[in-house]
Amino acid sequence: MTKIRSVVLGCGSYLPEQVVTNAQLAARIDTSDEWIVQRTGIRERHIAAEGEFTSHLAIKAAQAALTDAGLDAQSIDLIVLATSTPDNTFPATAVAVQHALGINHGAAFDLQAVCSGFVFALATADNFLRTGAFKRALVIGAETFSRILDWNDRGTCVLFGDGAGAVVLEAQEQPGQAATDRGIVTTHLRSDGRHKAKLFVDGGPSSTQTVGHLRMEGREVFKHAVGMITDVIVDAFEATGLNADRIDWFVPHQANKRIIDASAHKLHIAPEKVVLTVDRHGNTSAASIPLALSVARKDGRIKRGDMVLLEAMGGGFTWGSALVRW
Repeated sequence: MTKIRSVVLGCGSYLPEQVVTNAQLAARIDTSDEWIVQRTGIRERHIAAEGEFTSHLAIKAAQAALTDAGLDAQSIDLIVLATSTPDNTFPATAVAVQHALGINHGAAFDLQAVCSGFVFALATADNFLRTGAFKRALVIGAETFSRILDWNDRGTCVLFGDGAGAVVLEAQEQPGQAATDRGIVTTHLRSDGRHKAKLFVDGGPSSTQTVGHLRMEGREVFKHAVGMITDVIVDAFEATGLNADRIDWFVPHQANKRIIDASAHKLHIAPEKVVLTVDRHGNTSAASIPLALSVARKDGRIKRGDMVLLEAMGGGFTWGSALVRW
C-alpha cells in the first residue's frame, strides 16, 4: 500500500559573518581554549551583527534551500520556523520570512521547543503534508542565542552561537516501505516539564516583562541527555525495523561533542557516520541540525537514498528523533 511521505527537495543554511574564537572569549572572561574544547569540543561560533535579526538569518537560509531545490518561493504553502529567539513577541518570525519571500498564501508560524525545535518543526510539517493540507513546506531552524546570553557566565556564554538552516519538503507518494521509501519515515517527540530548572531563560513577557538570560545546570543536562536521546532513537528503530547498521548518517543536535560521542557509542553507531559541526558553530539550538545537514550535503557526504538519523534535546526538557531517507 502506497504512502504519502514528506520528501526533502533541498537544504540550505546561513551563518553570520562574525566569528568569535575561544581565544577571543578568553580575553574577556575567565576561561581558556583548552577548557572549552576539553569539555565541549567547541572552538568557535558565529555571532549575529548589530541589527541582524533571527528573521534575516532565516530568510537567507530559506532562500538557499529553495535554490538547492530549484524551486520558486511561490510553490511553498507552509512555513514552520523553529526558534527560541524570535524578532518580536508577536507576530511570528515565520511571517516575516513569508513576506520577505513574496509569499502571501498558505500559512506560516513559529514553533518553540528550544534545541529540539527543528525536529519538532519537521514532525509538524510532515503531519500537515501527509494529511494533504499542504503540498510544499519550508522547515527552518533559526536562532540568535547571543541575544539571551549572560556574557559574564562562562558556563553558558562559551557554548552558543547564531545561525539558521532550512529544508524544503514536498508531499510525494511512495511505495510504503520504511526500509526504502524516500522522505520522513518516522518521528518521535517527547517532553517533561519537571526539568525546567535545569535549562531555561529567566525572563518572559508574562513573568518579568523582560527577555531574560539563559540559565543552565550543565552537569544535570549532561546526565539526562544521553538516556533521553537514545530513548527516542530506539523508538524510531522499533517503529521501522531498522537498526544502527542501516543508518548512513547520524546528524545529532550539536550541543556538546561528549554527549554526541556517548550517544553514538551507546547506539553502536560508527564514529565515521556522525556529522559533527559543533567545533565550528557551537550550539545554535534549533538551527544546529539543519546547519549540519547543509554542511554534509555541500561536502557530498549525504546523497540521495541515504538514511539519515536526526536527534535533539532541549530545555523543558524536550527531545525527539526523526529518520529521513534523503
